[in-house]
Amino acid sequence: MDSMDTRRKQIVDLVNQNGYVRFVQIRENFPQVSEMTLRTDLKVLDQEKKIVRIHGGAKSVELVIGTDDYLNRRAVRNLEEKETIAGKAVQLIKPDTALFLDSGSTTTALAHRFPNQSNLIYTTGLSCATELANLSEPTVLIPGGKLNRYSISVYGTSVVKELELVNFHQTFLGVMNYEHQTGFTCGNKEEAILKRTAIGQADQVIVLMDSSKTGAKGTYSICGLEDVDIVVSDGRLPEEFLIECRNHNVEVL
Repeated sequence: MDSMDTRRKQIVDLVNQNGYVRFVQIRENFPQVSEMTLRTDLKVLDQEKKIVRIHGGAKSVELVIGTDDYLNRRAVRNLEEKETIAGKAVQLIKPDTALFLDSGSTTTALAHRFPNQSNLIYTTGLSCATELANLSEPTVLIPGGKLNRYSISVYGTSVVKELELVNFHQTFLGVMNYEHQTGFTCGNKEEAILKRTAIGQADQVIVLMDSSKTGAKGTYSICGLEDVDIVVSDGRLPEEFLIECRNHNVEVL
């Protein structure tokens, strides 16, 4: 690895360790490198989606995405588990109801299996909307907001305000992690607010998550088990989590 590659890797490590780094801090860490070269480094790393360049510095990809990775990378992980979850979740959908479908790779798998029937579907996931576009019967709405080009979804205050006007029969929620003390979590504050809004507007809250997401703590809390009606998973959830679900009268599929 040459000096340029080494330096750029060190910049990525610095940004990931801190979440957010000002440009002046980057300069302090590389005093022998010109400002122009460092700005070029940030531009290239942003284009390679290794960091997110912002005015005055850079943010880690995880902080911006609010998930564990890029959507296109997550989509090819745990494929069997996602298909199992989607197959179970699709059985819960009833015609002539209003639904919120969260963004994410597992909810996209559910959208792929969605029945061609009359439903009003709000989704923040553009990949979900693309799958639903193959159907003729559902009405699909995408709230207007900012584009997260990493998770391929929309977010922001305008999305939250629009969701506050809708009463959902069901919310299908994607999460980053679950840990006893923090509950269900994600890595982005605005995303957590959006998810909490969708939960508050729903008669029934259904969490889609594979067993690998238990026992880990995320940055921003979404909700606890007391706010959830059903957890749909891959059949491999740890016994401690299943006991917690029973204690909160949460059905596990």
